[in-house]
Amino acid sequence: MIFDTHAHYDDDAFDEDREELLGSMQANGVGKIVNIGASLNSCKQTIELMQKYDFVYGAIGVHPNEVEELSEESFAQLKEWCKSEKCVAVGEIGLDYYYDEPSPDIQKKWFIRQLNLAREISKPVVIHSRDAAKDTIDIMKEQHAEEIGGVVHCFSYTKETAKIMLDMGFYIGIGGVLTFKNGVKLKEAADFIPMDRIVLETDCPYLAPVPFRGKRNSSLYLPYVVSTLAEIKGISEEEVRRITWENAHRMYRI
Repeated sequence: MIFDTHAHYDDDAFDEDREELLGSMQANGVGKIVNIGASLNSCKQTIELMQKYDFVYGAIGVHPNEVEELSEESFAQLKEWCKSEKCVAVGEIGLDYYYDEPSPDIQKKWFIRQLNLAREISKPVVIHSRDAAKDTIDIMKEQHAEEIGGVVHCFSYTKETAKIMLDMGFYIGIGGVLTFKNGVKLKEAADFIPMDRIVLETDCPYLAPVPFRGKRNSSLYLPYVVSTLAEIKGISEEEVRRITWENAHRMYRI
């Protein structure tokens, strides 16, 4: 079975066929899914999904591009949601400097607050980091993220950066980009990262693997990532499924 550690089935892209699609997962070899909160509204929808489907778990947190919606009041609500049954992590949280807004200072503030929330409730974190490697690592070190644990999702940096995050005990999330022709840097990182620290993810509806690149992604496309990873690692696809399944359970403490 495959464990999709990072999905967004609350997204509008699934409004027309969400129930049918999720209903087909287990028959098609996808055993568990963690739906990831990105905004306050998506966190509410994540809770609904994990209550409705036995095999769907959730992470509750606010994405760096959405942190301007946070206040002390909404942060208190976030904390309560994080205590929900089947909430396995705080996320996705982190830094994203691809766009100019929100400002880095606001992103850093809420990244730190959510890291410390995870520490307080003893749950791992799902870290999003884009064009912000140095600041992400600096905050992880300053806040002793090694005491919290979790995953750096949709990893997009070099193997040298991967080593720093691995040394802090983090797992690395790998998805559809691994299959892209221009995904050379990720292929090198995947070759370097030990198998016992890799988890599979889709980030669906985004980042569909080849041959579906540019289309809506779903957990049903993860076998293409499995195949590419097996080739890079020189192991069987069955081993990739088994090891990443075990890794995901260990990481999310399920």
